[in-house]
Amino acid sequence: MRIGELARRTGVSERSLRYYEQQGLLTARRTEGGHREYPEAAVDRVVHIQELFAAGLHSRTIYKILPCMRDSDGGPNEIATPLLVEELTAQRERIDRTINDLLRSREVLDEVIATAAGTPPPASGRQAASSEAA
Repeated sequence: MRIGELARRTGVSERSLRYYEQQGLLTARRTEGGHREYPEAAVDRVVHIQELFAAGLHSRTIYKILPCMRDSDGGPNEIATPLLVEELTAQRERIDRTINDLLRSREVLDEVIATAAGTPPPASGRQAASSEAA
C-alpha cells in the first residue's frame, strides 16, 4: 500500500510516517518511480508505534522495543536484552509516578471545587485515588 493509504488506515499523517521511516521505526519498499510501498503488517506496526509514543516513550527507545513486540500474527520476538528490560521498567515506573501525581492533583481540584461550591469534599477522594493507583 502507498503512504496515503497507510495514513488513512492508521489515522497518522504522511509526515509522521516519513518521520518514522527516518527514525528506523518503519520501512518501505520503493517502487521504480520512487514511491513508498508498505506491506500490510505496516498498519499494526504504526499502531504499536502510536501506542508507545502515547506512553511517553522517545523514538530511540521505541526503536529498541519494536523488535521485541509481538505482531498481530502472534509471532514471538525474543530479542529483549536485560538492559532493554531495565529501561522499560524505568519507563513504567515513570508512568506510575505520573499517574500518582495526576491522581493527587485531581484530589486537590476536587477539594477546591467542593469548597468553592460550598459542598463537602468527596468522601472517597483519598481512598479512590489510592485504590486507582494500585
